Amino acid sequence: METLIQLDQELLLYLNSFTSPLFDNFFWVVTSKSIWFPMYAFFLYVIFRNQGVKGIITVLALALMVLLCDQISTNIFKEGFERLRPSHDPSIQGLVDLINGKRGGKYGFVSSHATNSFGLAVFSILLFRYRWYTVFILFWAALNSYSRIYMGVHYPGDILGGMILGSLIGWFVYWLYKKVSARFSPGSEAIYPLSKHQDFSVASVQTIIISGILTIIVVYISSVLLLDLM
Repeated sequence: METLIQLDQELLLYLNSFTSPLFDNFFWVVTSKSIWFPMYAFFLYVIFRNQGVKGIITVLALALMVLLCDQISTNIFKEGFERLRPSHDPSIQGLVDLINGKRGGKYGFVSSHATNSFGLAVFSILLFRYRWYTVFILFWAALNSYSRIYMGVHYPGDILGGMILGSLIGWFVYWLYKKVSARFSPGSEAIYPLSKHQDFSVASVQTIIISGILTIIVVYISSVLLLDLM
């Protein structure tokens, strides 16, 4: 165990060493939850555009998924393992590059950012079933997760744990969602997580991809412009 912890620390210090003023600005914004509100709004648009009133069940499932990801990662894992974040770990104090002095809470295993990001990714991949959406949302989840390493507030092990936990919760909530929705839609298909059945139009799902990519582009351009003003 001590060897794994040491490797985790060394990997963090290696990855966290690749910083620059440009990406300090970029990841400072990317790691913020509020910057993704427009993309989340398109999630709701796509759901209700394709499912109508039945979309309420889908939104409730999403809310349950977020609640489980947040509460389990925080109240069970963080409080249960009590592993210090690198920003609070005295053994590597002064070696971690923190952005704008942000240190986060005391404990870091597992990362709630990674848990929520991959929970949403897995649930929505199974929901939308569109190849290019899968590519985009996994990139988005990985970008969000990596931002926590760049910020110096999580070890890679915290991120990996959050990715696994979030993926499991996302799959479980989707499984539960299909079971519940089947009761409201007699004759609907049984739960087959790898089924090719698709309830959402490709064009509508593409709006989520476009909104997410535009957000990333705008954040990057803003980060470049901010450098010119500094």
